[in-house]
Amino acid sequence: MWLVLAAICLAPPNPAHGQTVSLLAEAAMHGATAPAANICAETAPASPLKDALRQVCLRKRPVTADSPTRKTIVIGFVGGFVKHDNAKHPEVQFAAYLRDRYPSAIHAEVFSNHEGQKALHQVYRLLDADADGDLSTAEKEQARIIIYGHSWGASETAAFARELGQKGIPVLLTIQVDIIGKPGQNSSAIPPNVANAVNFYQPRGFLHGHPEILADDPARTRIIGNFRMTYEHRPINCDNYPWFARTFNKPHHEIENDPRVWDQAASLIDSEISSPTSTAQASSPSE
Repeated sequence: MWLVLAAICLAPPNPAHGQTVSLLAEAAMHGATAPAANICAETAPASPLKDALRQVCLRKRPVTADSPTRKTIVIGFVGGFVKHDNAKHPEVQFAAYLRDRYPSAIHAEVFSNHEGQKALHQVYRLLDADADGDLSTAEKEQARIIIYGHSWGASETAAFARELGQKGIPVLLTIQVDIIGKPGQNSSAIPPNVANAVNFYQPRGFLHGHPEILADDPARTRIIGNFRMTYEHRPINCDNYPWFARTFNKPHHEIENDPRVWDQAASLIDSEISSPTSTAQASSPSE
């Protein structure tokens, strides 16, 4: 697996919830700004998240000729009532990073968590290679899809993957960050059309994510891990949120703004693009 930003530190394990990772790498935690046109090439002062992603650009090897010719479709879902194009939010910045990092290998797009049908129509359009208005079995089987989201967006991630599965469309990877379940959604159950899934959560505050995701069919879906993040002694700057959210619900937004979480997401996606037959695991102490 490609290098992460820095050394990895263990948090005290929670045996009830499996593998536990707390602080994955060190990063400066000051300020948050909208993404530049090209995160990888930007030289002006940047937010911690953009700086972390730019370091990933520098340290990861470029996509090789062996990379898939079909574009990988990456769908992100923002949390709460955030708009899909709100550039203050890491989900939107991350999609910009992916477009800069893989201009010919990835189509990355972000949606509000209530725009599942809009996202579905876009996926259909992108998969419909012959533009006949219908997806053939071959077009579905060749799909390369990754889904990520935070909070309600993480809940929508699982629901969207399930809807794709009902239509016979496979998913390479789901990345869920501090899942807050939406009514009527089983946000912790990963459907069998998903090959790999990972969950990052934090246990504090009024809103805190589900600590465990489970595969409907463990023979078909690999749970990379349920990673517990803690911020009691290492706070994250959340100036992209109003004071009320920062005061009363800070941990839920700290994990969203944590560059270390997005570095891990970038590493997993980088592995999918560079080695399309396998998915790297999130960093463990031995790595």
